[in-house]
This record gives sequence, C-alpha cells and structure tokens, in this order.
Amino acid sequence: MTEYDYWKIFPRMPKKVTIGDITIRDGFQHLEKFISTRAKIFYAEELIFAGCRNIEVTNLGNPYLLPQFADAEDVLGHLRSDLFKKRCAKKGINTEDICITAVTIREPSVDRAIKLKEKGIGPDRILMMVSTEEEHHFANSGTTLPVYWKEAERCIKKCTDAGIKMCGTVSTIWGSPIAGATELKDAVEFTKRWLEIGASDIEHADHDGSASAPDVYRYFSMILDAIPNTDLHIAHFHETKRVASASILAALQAGITYFEATLGGLGGQPANFLDDSPVPGTGEYYYNDPRFVGLSCLEDMLVQVDEMGIEHGYDVDRMLWLGRQLERTAGHRLRSEAAINGRTLKEGHMKFARPGLKKLKEKQGEKPGQLLPAEWDSEAVLPKSSQAR
Repeated sequence: MTEYDYWKIFPRMPKKVTIGDITIRDGFQHLEKFISTRAKIFYAEELIFAGCRNIEVTNLGNPYLLPQFADAEDVLGHLRSDLFKKRCAKKGINTEDICITAVTIREPSVDRAIKLKEKGIGPDRILMMVSTEEEHHFANSGTTLPVYWKEAERCIKKCTDAGIKMCGTVSTIWGSPIAGATELKDAVEFTKRWLEIGASDIEHADHDGSASAPDVYRYFSMILDAIPNTDLHIAHFHETKRVASASILAALQAGITYFEATLGGLGGQPANFLDDSPVPGTGEYYYNDPRFVGLSCLEDMLVQVDEMGIEHGYDVDRMLWLGRQLERTAGHRLRSEAAINGRTLKEGHMKFARPGLKKLKEKQGEKPGQLLPAEWDSEAVLPKSSQAR
C-alpha cells in the first residue's frame, strides 16, 4: 500500500523552520533607484515586528561601488538605538533575539564592521562569499580563490576576537552564469573548508536560478550526510524560471530547516545604474532581462510552509500587507502572488457564492450537504478495467 503520511515519506522534513529576511540588502541592491534611509528602517522594523529574527540590512562595501548602501551606518545605528529597543519592548520582542547581518565581501569591509562594533552599532554577523566556479568568484571579489580563502581565514580570526559571527557563503553550487555546469561535490568540500576555518554557518546559494528540485534534494542530502547539524545550513535560492518553490520543497524534504528570502522576490546583481546615473556595481548584468530575476519570494514561501503546517514564527497576514507596501516603494509590480491573491482560506470566500443554492436544494428535496443522487449506492463500484496496471 502507498504511504500517505508526507513526513514518513520524507522523515528528515522539519515541522519547524527559521526564515531569515535579506530584503533590505540583497533585495534593494538590485533596484535602480535609491531607497531612502527612512524606508529601509521602516521595512527593517516591520519585518522584525512581524516575526523576523534573522535580518540582513546592508552592505559595508565601498559606497562608491554600491551607493544604495551609503546610509549603512544610519540603518545600523537605528537598529541599535534606545528608541528601537523601546518599540520592540512594547511588542514583547527581546532585541537580544535579533541577529543583524551585514555583507562584507572583502577585508576592508570586515575591518569596517569591527570598527562599527567597537562604536556600539556594528552587526552581529557578517558574510563573505566564495563561488565554486572561479570565474564567477573573480567577478564578485576581484581575486583568485586561494588568495580569498586566506583572506577569509584571517578575517574570521579578527571577527572572533571582536565578537562577530562570520557566515561563509558557497555559490554556483548548481551552476555558474559565467562558466556553466559545476560539481556538487565541490560545494560540499567548500562548506567543510568554511567550517574548518571557523565560519559560524553556511549560506548555500543558488545565485542565478540554476537549481532544479532533484539536484537540490541530492545536494542537501549530501550536505546533511556529511554535516548533520541543520543549524549550520541556510538555503538561498534565486528565481529566474519560476521554479524556486520546487527547490524550497526539495530542500525541506532533504531536511533543511533554515531558509532566507526577500519581500516581493527582489534581488539580483548590484545595480549598475542608480536614479539618474550609471554606477560601477559589479559590472554588466549577466541576465537577459534584469526585470525577471530575483530571490525566493518571502511572502510566497511563508504561505507555502504555513499551508504545509510547518511552524515559522511570522504573522503571515502582516507580511502580505508589508509586501503590498513594498510594491509602492519599489514603484512597480513585484513577484509575490500571495501578496496580491492572499492565502488559501479554510473558511473559503463566501462573498463570491452565488445566491439561491439552499432554496434550490430544498425545492428538489435534497438534504443539506447531500452531494450524490439519493438512489445511488453508498459506495462506488469500480469497473474491473480500472484495477488493471
């Protein structure tokens, strides 16, 4: 007989997940207009008030290259302010439970994070990144992998002394937008190397939407066989073919418990044009159309896991409202379907019911809830041909 219990079929699949938000950094970096400091602070606060406890809010790289984050210190400063702490306290939120992350691809940015920490406004956690495909790594960091690994090892030691966690990202796991196919085993080895040199956790990244569900399941099964502690692993999916929800499901089935996403599915390469001026960013976009890229959509992911009965800690309705506000901030339609169409409600949408069904059933002598003709047998009798295989 077929097993119908989903959790018995996939015994590693969790009943509870952690979902981090990276809208304000990864989402906003791709927009070709500057998002005001006030808006960044608004979305950071609202995400936290709605249940987010792991939030990535800025990039501490050179503001000349990434002018979207010229206000990094203002955003971080607000999230360390007494005002913000008081607002959290009124809502029963302990700010000690909130992990604030900033991206620091190279050592000067790491040094900046440490200085901000000394000033009392630094991040709790920072992030460095390697790609298993070296051309992609070079495009992101400007250096070779061996040189970067030594730099990362040096930076982790500095961060440990400063009381800052370091997340190690592994990218191009399922393919590179520059050099094509990659080997899953290389990403497993890179994950081990990050942990060997002291990374606190690992972001496993599909940075261009290359992943397919079977390979996602295969990879994360390989990872959890090698490194079973699920607290160490974060799934990060991009969306270019509208199949990221399948990748999320495959990661859940493999046993992954920690995901990250952006409101509206925003994100992609750093913008190379901002407001009315070209900016360096990371060079030319490697997408055919930059409007049709982005990350896994947070609103849709929440609805997906919520309707599976998986605990996640968010106020879903508040998040759907927030997603609609972000469309106004961005100035265009974003990628969330749930923010527009809402959740599947068990009580239905009776406002759409056509009037007169009750009276019609009474007129025809049918009982309330009767779905079949009264003269039919209580059990269906199947034809023999339906039993053949």
